[in-house]
Amino acid sequence: MPMQAHSPYLPLNSLKQLAENVWIADGPEIQMRSLGLTIPFPTRMTVIRLPSGDIWVHSPIAWHDCLAAAVAQLGHVSCLIAPNTLHYWYLPDWQKGFPAARSYGPPGLVAKTRRPTRIDEELGETAPRAWADSIAQCLVCGTLLTEVDFFHRSSRTLILTDLIENFEPCRIHARWLRWVIRLAGASDPDGKAPYDMQLSFLGHRDQVRSAVRRMIEWNPERIILSHGRCYDRDGLSELKRAFRWVL
Repeated sequence: MPMQAHSPYLPLNSLKQLAENVWIADGPEIQMRSLGLTIPFPTRMTVIRLPSGDIWVHSPIAWHDCLAAAVAQLGHVSCLIAPNTLHYWYLPDWQKGFPAARSYGPPGLVAKTRRPTRIDEELGETAPRAWADSIAQCLVCGTLLTEVDFFHRSSRTLILTDLIENFEPCRIHARWLRWVIRLAGASDPDGKAPYDMQLSFLGHRDQVRSAVRRMIEWNPERIILSHGRCYDRDGLSELKRAFRWVL
């Protein structure tokens, strides 16, 4: 196995409970194109048990039999979420593993995928009936990506995907990669949307600002990120800091 670029958030492919009815699972690295380079990214998915007992899976990571079994033990898997137009690659594998689940994604996802991906319902500003009573959401549209962000009301947990990236330098092995991530503006403790992503929202800043203000109104206690260190406290202050570029 090739050496990993990041020290992983062990254990991998295991559920880690962050709050009542909220879990994350860290997965293997993936390779993504960014700033003209191929950059290794750690991966993470979020799992929520809805009041009905059904299970909601956000940004599924690479399929792993033991992880899937652990998720199934929590309840009936009914919702599989591709949260933005970049985070969809493993959705077909989870659809195959949980054929009764309904799949959701942002507007325009199917037209952009490089792997055939089924979406049963496009997401917008209003949460579907399946989770409207427990999870709020907002839509952020841009040219590089369109993302749907979520807020689990009872635990005051905000779930973002790529709009904040927060890579810890101490976990990055290669000096060049630490430099690139710092240059991109996605290095802990000042993680945020990388600068190239910020630029991609130039024509959508009012809409982004409106979405961020809505997130601020939610007053999150914690923020789950797909890449890098999550914020387990001071969620509101971290949110305002990370989005100062648009507020």
